[in-house]
Amino acid sequence: MLRIAVPNKGSLSEPATEMLREAGYRQRRDTRELVLTDPDNDAEFFFLRPRDVAVYVGAGTVDVGITGRDLLLDSGAAAVEHLPLGFARSTFRYAAPVGTITDIAQIAGKRVATSYNVLVHDHLAANGVEPAAIVHLDGAVESSVKLGVADLIADVVETGTTLRAAGLEIFGEPILRSEAVMIRRDGPEPDGLATLTRRLQGVLTARQYVLMDYDVPLTKVEAAVAITPGLESPTVSPLHDAEWAAVRAMVPRAQTNRVMDDLYDVGARAIIVTSIHACRL
Repeated sequence: MLRIAVPNKGSLSEPATEMLREAGYRQRRDTRELVLTDPDNDAEFFFLRPRDVAVYVGAGTVDVGITGRDLLLDSGAAAVEHLPLGFARSTFRYAAPVGTITDIAQIAGKRVATSYNVLVHDHLAANGVEPAAIVHLDGAVESSVKLGVADLIADVVETGTTLRAAGLEIFGEPILRSEAVMIRRDGPEPDGLATLTRRLQGVLTARQYVLMDYDVPLTKVEAAVAITPGLESPTVSPLHDAEWAAVRAMVPRAQTNRVMDDLYDVGARAIIVTSIHACRL
């Protein structure tokens, strides 16, 4: 039975649970549940703190888990990224009081406040920079400079509004671009992981694509299928009217309306878009 760790709270929890549900796995209905068995899919789910997922996976207590790339790298655990999941994207960056630091080399000899000690230490070491100290804080990192605990911070940045309110500005290149990832222990893949991977990849594809059907004159088929080439090749079928054909193809969801406009311009009609619930490529 495949043992899978899932974040029990925070921004990773609900999207991870929903993705697993879309992949056909049972998920808990009560947030107080810590363990859930899914015998139909030969899987067992353990709901853990997001920061602990990598530790349990690395120790072999569970086979695989879902966590953030930043949390994985900060854990130091013997776990590796297996599959990016496309949600909970964030950017990890340095920030300092406006006009004080403009380059990573200037961090040398200064105090850096962060909730990600290992990640920051490894990044600075890789760049040959030695800070005076890396100050660990569990939250409200942006307040540390004003309170005199640190000279600069390293933290997750979304819009930057909180940083600006604290009198800080971003500098240097991003430390890391993070997102939710499925992780496993370094070494041979556990039994059942291939099936889980295919299912999650199917969910990702279903979210990224739609199915588009349309009718088009035979004389315009080549122009139309050039617009909708599909993943392998579109399906082209004859219609009762011998002068027309029906075409079906997968189209990137983000391009749906542009593709419909282009198809209409070349003569396609009865253009229908359908969401994809699940797929296998």
